[in-house]
Amino acid sequence: MTTNPIDALLAEKGVLLADGATGTNLFAMGLEAGEAPELWNESAPEKIETLHQKFVDAGADIILTNSFGGTRHRLKLHHAQDRVFELNKRAAEIARAVADKTARKVIVAGSVGPTGELLVPLGALTYDQAVDAFAEQIEGLKAGGAEVAWIETMSAPDEIRAAAEAAIRVGLPYTYTGSFDTAGRTMMGLLPKDIHGVVDGLAQTPLGVGANCGVGASDILASLLDMSEARPDATIIVKGNCGIPEFRGTEIHYSGTPELMSDYVRLAVDGGARIIGGCCGTSFEHLAAMRKALDAHKKEARPTVEAIIERIGPMRNKLAAPNAAETSEGRRERRRRS
Repeated sequence: MTTNPIDALLAEKGVLLADGATGTNLFAMGLEAGEAPELWNESAPEKIETLHQKFVDAGADIILTNSFGGTRHRLKLHHAQDRVFELNKRAAEIARAVADKTARKVIVAGSVGPTGELLVPLGALTYDQAVDAFAEQIEGLKAGGAEVAWIETMSAPDEIRAAAEAAIRVGLPYTYTGSFDTAGRTMMGLLPKDIHGVVDGLAQTPLGVGANCGVGASDILASLLDMSEARPDATIIVKGNCGIPEFRGTEIHYSGTPELMSDYVRLAVDGGARIIGGCCGTSFEHLAAMRKALDAHKKEARPTVEAIIERIGPMRNKLAAPNAAETSEGRRERRRRS
């Protein structure tokens, strides 16, 4: 049996705060576009340590290892496919060292992102090959001290299932999140309400499921409502982008302010999330504001999508939660035309 660090900390704190962006903050530390962040685990470990430490200082209960692209398929793009175990082990060791010197409990979650390959029949990667690739990565994460396999930003249900099966094989508990960035679905068509059943029948159930990344804070909160309505008793994770990405010249900036991300946290709690964090664009300053908001907030009535849009801003996925997402003006117009 694997241990369950998430439920133990949830019992103590009620709602947990996960960390913010890895890539965005590493770019601010000098990572170049096209460079593999995972290679910094060996070449610039002090910067990865700083990343984790600043998130812990901001109040994170869960920190994710710098290993999102840590499968052999992703590392092959950087000629590092033969270094899967050592790079992932090092990623977990750096995070583990930060967590271990913290006076309070901080969970080290091993970040496991998609392989970047399409599984059969759409692509060449078989399901068993995907399981093997994820297991290779998760072995390294476990050896370095990760407590949970944090499967994230997934699009294909069969790839989620392969990663979950790998975690079970290796002996780590796991969570998983999808990225609902295509008209309210994942790129491969998975709806938020269907996220819970993806691993049905496997030997172990997940410690939490949910959504991360996507296109904006309003959209992920709409996805949360669908997920929590489908299974109100589930431990649901939301790790949304910091507002909406905007191109300024050749650079991407995120519109979210600390105030907006604080309101996102309040709405996420009210919508039924038990683990809340930030994804792309979420800085240490944002996370500190989110911690403050979480600590001060008392759960209120479940919000409507309309209320979310009013407080956080418009949704980018116009087809997400189509009935709930309509404005009152839109409903009147639809009735008038019908």
